[in-house]
Amino acid sequence: MPVDFSKILVVGVSSRALFNLEEEEQIFREKNIRGFRDFQLANEDKLLEKGTAFPLVEALLKLNTHVDKKSPIVEVVVMSRNSPETGVRVLKAIEHYDLPITRWAFSGGEPLAPFIDAFDIDLFLSRDESDVQKIVDTANCATALIYDPPENFEPETDRVKFAFDADAVVFSEESEIIYKTKDIEAFHKHEKENEDVPLNDGPFAVLLRKLSDIQDFLPIEKELSPLRIAIVTARNAPSHMRVIKTLRKWNVYVDEAYFMGGLPKEKVLEAFGAHIFFDDQHTHLSDSSKKIPCGRVLYKSNSILKNYEKEIIVEQKKDK
Repeated sequence: MPVDFSKILVVGVSSRALFNLEEEEQIFREKNIRGFRDFQLANEDKLLEKGTAFPLVEALLKLNTHVDKKSPIVEVVVMSRNSPETGVRVLKAIEHYDLPITRWAFSGGEPLAPFIDAFDIDLFLSRDESDVQKIVDTANCATALIYDPPENFEPETDRVKFAFDADAVVFSEESEIIYKTKDIEAFHKHEKENEDVPLNDGPFAVLLRKLSDIQDFLPIEKELSPLRIAIVTARNAPSHMRVIKTLRKWNVYVDEAYFMGGLPKEKVLEAFGAHIFFDDQHTHLSDSSKKIPCGRVLYKSNSILKNYEKEIIVEQKKDK
């Protein structure tokens, strides 16, 4: 009988996001597939170290201990461009770390984007920007580019904590575009005038709703749930109320919210103890990623913000 994933959070994670495979990636770039295959086979019994997404995956899978084993609420699929032969090290590491993962996708060099829908993935985490961009452009799935793992990160093991930026992540790009193309005064004016109009869905809206639903599925009151959700946004008064009212309209329970008003986010995220933080801007992630695991939400290739981002990069290169 086919498995019904409508009430299950399905996370797809690349082998490079789950384990530290940066040396292997460098070998692949320098020596191509033949050198990579030889290295993997020669080091097949050498244990892979944990990668950026490992604490999140480990904590998510522990949520299944709160429910009937026959009805899990989290499923993890390891997705890799490795072949089954070169992926043996990954399988051995999964077994060593005692991760209850039973599904894998080894595409043998083929792009992973076409397999996202095939595995009913809700959230895909990867270290490969080209894979992430392709999925952002073609698949209906929350997707993020994972940063290097933070040093000395010691996550909680009995709870899992998600942190999200607001505009262009949980919510649509509409308000962010006003801020980028006009100014902060125009942004605040627009948000105040539309305070009672719910914000449109962003790329992570469906994921946020599913996480909120999982809080309902757990046999624990939401306030005490082992799954906690936080919004950490640069917004501040008077634009904060539209966020709160939108979440209420969506019937989404958020445990914590921090309206930073442009202040750095890393200290709040560290205090929250996020297993992962999703933001669309590298400027917000460059420092935060040194404290907690982070993923950047890429814009669609035809997005106004994508073009704006390209213009910023060109200007930065001119300044150098």
